[in-house]
Amino acid sequence: MSAIAFLNIGMHGHINPTLPVVAELVRRGHTVTYHTSPAFRAEIEDAGATVCLYPGGDQPLPDPPTPITLMEGLARTTVRLLPAVLADLRRVRPDLIVHDSSCLWGAVAARELGVPAASSFTMFAFNRHVPSPTRGSWDLLAAAAARPRTLQGYLRSRWELHRRFDTRGLPLLDLLNIRQPLNLVYTSGAFQPAAEDFDQSYRFVGPSIGARPVDPSFPADRLEDPVLYASLGTVFNADPQVLRSFATALAPLGGTVIVSTGQTDPEALGPLPANVLTRRFVPQPEVLARAALFVTHGGMNSVNEAMYAGVPMLVVPQGADQPMVARRVVELDAGLSIRTQDVTERSVRALARRLLDDPRFRAAGATLKAAQHEAGGYQRAADELERYLQAAGSVGQPAPVDPPQRG
Repeated sequence: MSAIAFLNIGMHGHINPTLPVVAELVRRGHTVTYHTSPAFRAEIEDAGATVCLYPGGDQPLPDPPTPITLMEGLARTTVRLLPAVLADLRRVRPDLIVHDSSCLWGAVAARELGVPAASSFTMFAFNRHVPSPTRGSWDLLAAAAARPRTLQGYLRSRWELHRRFDTRGLPLLDLLNIRQPLNLVYTSGAFQPAAEDFDQSYRFVGPSIGARPVDPSFPADRLEDPVLYASLGTVFNADPQVLRSFATALAPLGGTVIVSTGQTDPEALGPLPANVLTRRFVPQPEVLARAALFVTHGGMNSVNEAMYAGVPMLVVPQGADQPMVARRVVELDAGLSIRTQDVTERSVRALARRLLDDPRFRAAGATLKAAQHEAGGYQRAADELERYLQAAGSVGQPAPVDPPQRG
């Protein structure tokens, strides 16, 4: 069996899809280590991996998390973390490194150690048909010009990396799109835009959904159909008034309306109809399995989980890659989209009625549900990693870091 090291950035949306893969690899007898921030230690250990903590505690997100600030933050973090990460990896002696597509230090470490690497895409895969937010563009140039200190910080960090480490073959700018000879994309080819234009290094393995701990406090046995579910995720602080609009708009349409408030205090929503259940966090796959409708921020994991359950969506994108995800949902008739500034009780109720009443949304949901299940999920991801390990071992050396890409 092999030693496999996972390296990731400190965000639930990037870590969660890897956990079932880790658990499956451990079940198959592989030794797995996972470099992470302290906030994610318990759930990674529950998956069976040995945790290696990054020095300095949790890694804060740039504020605001725009493409240029993300680039600077990732480059700066890479300079700071690499010495400790390399020391850990030299001790672990992995046969394979699996890093997030935004985890620059994982890619540099693989080059430094001469270890085969695979990239983990929890967003869409990117090419010229599906532009990455950090690709070279006039928009990125304008953003850099507006934040000269951020640009200077990025250039300093990249020069330091070039001076001290092996960065050959790594993208100069596009740090959300770090590719490897094997790229695992956690959605189906049916949802990935322009999937046919990606080469064979990309494997669209579908949503990675494994068993999750049961929440005994969640009243699953008291839910009444139709179950309508709303959540704006955990990264952004949701406006209580927006969440309240969801609750009051959906209440007349549902048997039970569930509103997950995340970082927002449920009490801030004020008095709500009796059939509305508010909680900071809910067991999302379990709720989606019952839901007739999902109001979502459009985070990639949430959308993948909704399609896996065949649930129509009303997408209210909050930032990051969510507008891109929302456009794809609408293109495929998997749901509708509305801007946050257009959210009112009346507008949400009208869109929800369309999603519940129009059979084309249910039909599209059924088609995408089948595609998500057929993609293979975490078991296929583990299969792909094992095949890649076997091929790398037979060749005796890692493939190039950044292979040619069609499109």
